[in-house]
This record gives sequence, structure tokens and C-alpha cells, in this order.
Amino acid sequence: MSSAQKNLLRLAADLAEHEGVTHWAISMRLFGKGDFFRNLEKGSHPRSDTYERALALFSKAWPADLEWPKGVERPSPTEKKKRGAA
Repeated sequence: MSSAQKNLLRLAADLAEHEGVTHWAISMRLFGKGDFFRNLEKGSHPRSDTYERALALFSKAWPADLEWPKGVERPSPTEKKKRGAA
């Protein structure tokens, strides 16, 4: 499993646990489809632009009372603006 897959699955798991929902619910909120993380678990590899977009979406939606996982680079607000994510 690639580091991109591991990072996204970890973010999804941590956020889902914190909010008391499933990774399907997190996928629906971020991407509008529920199977994104299931596909990663089955071996799908995100494209680099998809990975960067996902990190930006997680960063924007991340609750203030939940620590961002160590070892997963969090995009800065400046980086998100450069990439066009709001």
C-alpha cells in the first residue's frame, strides 16, 4: 500500500472515529461519493492531483479539537489557495 493510500485512510479513520461515523460518511462529505476509501482499501491508487485535493479537503474540514495525525503532511492555507482549493 502506498504512503498516499495509508495517509488518506488514516485521515478518514481518525475523522470518522472522532465524529462517530463511518469512512463512507466521510467520503460522501468530501467527494460526494461513498466508495472512495473503500476503493483505496481494495488497492486503488489515487492520482497525485486527487491526493493533493483530498489533503486540502481534509485540512479544511478538520475539527480544531482533533490533532492532525503525525507523519501526514498538512497543507498550509497558502498552499490550498495556490492550488485553487478554498
